[in-house]
Amino acid sequence: MLLTYDENGGYPHPDHIRTHEISVRGVEIAADPLAPASLGEPWQVLKVYYHQNFHRARALALDAVMHELGLDSPYRERLASWPEDPTQAARLTTFIPAGDFFEVRDDALRAHATQVDPNGFWFAVPLALQRKAWPTEDFQLAQSHVPSTLPEDDLFAGIPTRTADKVDAWYYTI
Repeated sequence: MLLTYDENGGYPHPDHIRTHEISVRGVEIAADPLAPASLGEPWQVLKVYYHQNFHRARALALDAVMHELGLDSPYRERLASWPEDPTQAARLTTFIPAGDFFEVRDDALRAHATQVDPNGFWFAVPLALQRKAWPTEDFQLAQSHVPSTLPEDDLFAGIPTRTADKVDAWYYTI
C-alpha cells in the first residue's frame, strides 16, 4: 500500500506535487517485469491512496463547531473564497477514524519547525473540537488491485493477510 499526495500536492505545494510524481512512477516501476533486476523482483502495490485532508467539507465542519462555541474560526476567510466543488467531494473515498491519535499527528507536524508554525493556523482548532466535528483522516483510493467497497474506513481493507509477511506497505508523509 502507498499513501501519497494527489497530483495537486494537496493544496498545491511544489514538494508534495513532486512527491506525487515520484510515488506514482515508483508504483509503475515496482510492477514492471522489464525493470532492471537490480531493483529486485517485480511486485504490485495493492492500493494507492492520496491524502485528502484539505477539503471544504472538513473546513466547514471545523468552522461550524468553532462558531457554535463562540470562538474565532481560522476558516472563515478561506471559506468565503472557497467555492463548492463536487469533484473534490467525490474524491473522498476513505475515512480513517483517527481522533484518538490527533496529538501524535500534531506532535509530528510541530517537529517540522521550519514547515509549520506551532502557533499558527494548523493548530487553531482545539483537538476536542476536531474530534467532535471531523474525527477522521481522509483519503482518496486512487488505485486498487484488490476488491474494495467505498466508502472505506480501513486502509488495509481487501488486502490479503498472506501479504503481511512481505514488505508491501510504503508510507510517506511530512
